[in-house]
Amino acid sequence: MAEPGRSTNRPRSQGLSRRGFLKAAALAGAAAAAAPMVIPGSVLGKSGATPPSERIVVGGIGLRGRGMHDLQWVLPEADVQFVAICDAQKSAREKVKQVVDTRYGNSDCAMYSDIREYLATRTDIDAIVQATGDRWHALASILVMRSGKDVYTEKPSCMTIAEGQAVVETAKRYGRVYQTGVQRLSEGNFVFCIEAAKMGRLGKVHTAYAHIAPWDAALMRTDWLPEEPLPPKDEVDWDEWLGPCPWRPFNRAYISGGWRGYYDFHTSCIGEWGAHTFAQAQAGLDALDTSPVHYQYVPNESGDGMVTTFANGTKLVLSRGNKYWRGSCGMRFDGPEGWASCADGYSKPEVSNPALLADVKKVVADYVGRTGRSLNHMRNYLDCVKSRQLTVANPEVMYRSMSTVHAANICMWLKRDMKYDPVKAEFINDPEANRLRSRAMREPWIY
Repeated sequence: MAEPGRSTNRPRSQGLSRRGFLKAAALAGAAAAAAPMVIPGSVLGKSGATPPSERIVVGGIGLRGRGMHDLQWVLPEADVQFVAICDAQKSAREKVKQVVDTRYGNSDCAMYSDIREYLATRTDIDAIVQATGDRWHALASILVMRSGKDVYTEKPSCMTIAEGQAVVETAKRYGRVYQTGVQRLSEGNFVFCIEAAKMGRLGKVHTAYAHIAPWDAALMRTDWLPEEPLPPKDEVDWDEWLGPCPWRPFNRAYISGGWRGYYDFHTSCIGEWGAHTFAQAQAGLDALDTSPVHYQYVPNESGDGMVTTFANGTKLVLSRGNKYWRGSCGMRFDGPEGWASCADGYSKPEVSNPALLADVKKVVADYVGRTGRSLNHMRNYLDCVKSRQLTVANPEVMYRSMSTVHAANICMWLKRDMKYDPVKAEFINDPEANRLRSRAMREPWIY
């Protein structure tokens, strides 16, 4: 019986019998098998293109300010396809989308406001680059790694010693690649100074100096800005912006960078640059697997001049200003046979004896050859995403140098000398200091 509404008067010549259909299909299959298969050269990696099987699918979280620099750093990499951005602010995620779509000549970059939805649904993403404010760095990294993705995170990479421990444990448990954005560990001038110190070219280095930021103070504000009308959630998801921090009334200055200097959101002038320079100093002292055991309180607002001492007697001194270098994020190593220093903007390191600079290029090249690390910090991360090797600024490096930051902060807050056990990750005979190793986290933004 014919189906309702379907004519049965169609001539047989306009259709195919079952036998005719099968015969035609067989002929078509044979023709297809005989014809050469045309595959775009980009799929095979010809003309310099990276085949899809070797591309790293990358997403972003919170890429404003410094994060926009990171985005411009990652987009030119030929083996990267950036596909999505998550941000609590609509204007920020739209800006990233505009940059990405312009780069690729399409409109494919997806936008998300909820980090939980983003990480749960985008199972195609291999790696994340995130540059939120300090308050989110550790938690976002933990959530990213739990979702099966690798993570590059800006610094300061944890708000507390406990958060740093949690990042290390998560990376180990889930087998994820992690890089913190202390990019000077991958820059030639800094690498030379670190290598010169470790190789004994200065004699046995006894003191390293590390730059702390010339603004704000170690003791941060504990009040908050006056309340302003809360914008629509789609414009700014204030609850998510705050994340694990205590609930505070909305004020637009916060989302424009005005959160710095407040205890709820920041790691002080010590954390601002110390997140970079303590790792640099500890690298030259060959102390990236530990932290100082003694912190000497100094009666000023910043911690300038604080002497911290490692178990082997070597010292790391906090320094504000340009006493030992020119420029920002400086470091210096002193030994009985000379000194070497470096900061941003140097054409070459400064040294006590010009003879030390005779083979700068060779020292740096030997480092690259020995470690296999790129002198491009983002590239080092991407290479490790592929190789599964440890990055130069891996979780342990982050945790130990940030523990130094937090212990120095606590020393300044409590205004007394501190003794710290880096093995147990606790202050010795100081319950008040030990309570400051962690902060309460506001649900549901917890790890």
